[in-house]
Amino acid sequence: MSETPRRDGEPERVGPDPATVERPGLGAGHGTGHGAGGGVRWSDGPSAAPGAEAPRAWSGAPFGGTGGGGEAAGDYGWGRPAPSSGMTSTPPGGFPADAGAGWSTPGPGRPETGPDGGSSRGGVGRRSLVLVALVALVAGLIGGAIAGSLFSSTSVSQTSLGSTSDSDPLPPAPAGSVEAIASTVLPSTVQIVGSSGAGSGIVISADGLIMTNNHVLAAGRAGGLQAVFADGSSAPVTLVGTAPSADIAVVRATGVGNLRPAALGDSNELRQGQAVVAVGSPLGLSGTVTSGIVSALRRPVAAGGSAADQSSVIDAIQTDAAINPGNSGGPLADSAGRIVGINTAIASVTGGGAGQEGGSIGLGFAIPMNHARRIATELVETGRATQAIIGVQVADRGARGATVATVTPGSPAAAAGLQPDDLVTRVDDRVIEDANALVAAVQSTPPGQVVTLTVVSGGGAPRTVSVTLGSQVIGGR
Repeated sequence: MSETPRRDGEPERVGPDPATVERPGLGAGHGTGHGAGGGVRWSDGPSAAPGAEAPRAWSGAPFGGTGGGGEAAGDYGWGRPAPSSGMTSTPPGGFPADAGAGWSTPGPGRPETGPDGGSSRGGVGRRSLVLVALVALVAGLIGGAIAGSLFSSTSVSQTSLGSTSDSDPLPPAPAGSVEAIASTVLPSTVQIVGSSGAGSGIVISADGLIMTNNHVLAAGRAGGLQAVFADGSSAPVTLVGTAPSADIAVVRATGVGNLRPAALGDSNELRQGQAVVAVGSPLGLSGTVTSGIVSALRRPVAAGGSAADQSSVIDAIQTDAAINPGNSGGPLADSAGRIVGINTAIASVTGGGAGQEGGSIGLGFAIPMNHARRIATELVETGRATQAIIGVQVADRGARGATVATVTPGSPAAAAGLQPDDLVTRVDDRVIEDANALVAAVQSTPPGQVVTLTVVSGGGAPRTVSVTLGSQVIGGR
C-alpha cells in the first residue's frame, strides 16, 4: 500500500498498534493524502518550496469593463453616453407660397411691387416680416427650454459620481443567513502560518488556546508558527498537545488576551441537507467564507495523512461548501454560528503531471465537533488523548460488512466472543458497509462505552454481541 503525502510533502506513518483496529490490504485513494488513484487529500496541500506561493490566476476586466467590443483598449468601463445636440432642423420646403404675404412672382400686367409697396420679386412684405419674427421668438423659447432641460439632466448625471445616496443603510442581517453566520464565526477564526505553509484554526479560549488539525502543524517544522487573528494582529504559538491519528492538535498563542472563543455546537444533532458555512484561509486568503449543505454524515475518511494506516479513520461530515488547501483546521458552522466540525480534507480530481494539485469539487470532509472536542479537552486537561479500541483486525472480503481477520487475545472483542471470519454488519443502529466503516464507528465512540454488534458467523443467522470498548493513548504533549 502506498503512503499518502502530507501537505509538506513528507509522508507520515502512524504505526499500527496490536490493540488497534486495523484492516490489512486497504486500497489507496481513500486517504487524506493524494494517492496514485486520486481520492481524498489534505485540504491545505503541499507547499512548492519554503517561501514560495502557489500561482494564482486572476481573470476578468477591472471596474466592470467587458473586455470585448465597445471599449477602447485600456478603458476600465468608465464610458460616457454620446452627447445630444438638443437641436431640431427646419421643416423641408420652408413656408408655403402666399402671394398676399409677399411670396409672389411678377406676371404679365402685374406691377413688380407688393401690396405693401415693396418689391414683389422674391421680396418679403411687412406682414411676412412680422410673422417670421413671431415664429423665431416662439422657436427661441422652445429651444431655450429644451437646452435647459438637457443641461439639468447632464449636470445631475455628472455630479452623482461624487455624491452618496440618501437611501437608508442596509438592514441587519437576518438570523441564519450566511452574512449573520460569518459575522459570528470570523472573529474566532485564525490563520496559522509557518515557514513551509499555512492553515486555519479556531479560538477556544480567551487566553489563546486554538484548536486545529495535527497536519497543519507541519507548516512549522522548519520554523515557528504564528497565529494571525481576524483584526490583523499576530502572535507566536506553542504546542499544547497533538493526536496524530485523530488529526487534532491544540496550540496556544502567547502574549494575547480577550480573544473571542467560538461557540461549539453538537455534531450529533446535524441532519443531512442542513445549511453550513466553512471559514478559513484557502491558498492564504484569510477570512474566506463559503457556504453549502451537509451532504452526508458518518462518511469514513482516512485521517492523519496516511491511507496505509487503517487505524486513522474519522467518521466525517461531508459537505459541498468549498474547502481548499489552507482551510484545514478551520470551522464548519451551522446556521446559528456554532462550530459543528473541523475542516480537514477534500476529495480532488487531479490532471496533468504527477503531483499536480486540484481544488474543491464539492466533496469536503470535516471532523465532527463532538469527537474533536473530546480529544482537545483531554489534551488540554491531561496532556494526552485516548481513543476507543475493540481489538480486532478487519478486512473486506466481498460481502457487505467488515470481516474479522484476527482477534487480539485479552481484547474487548475476545471477551465478547468474536472469532476470525465473523462478519460484522451493524454497530448499534448503524449499517456497516465495509471495514473502514467499522473502524470509524468504533473510533468515533468514547472509550468505555458499550456497543452492540450484529454479527454473522459461518453463513448462519445474525446474532447480537455486546462489547465494552477499550482505550488506547493516541497522543500527548
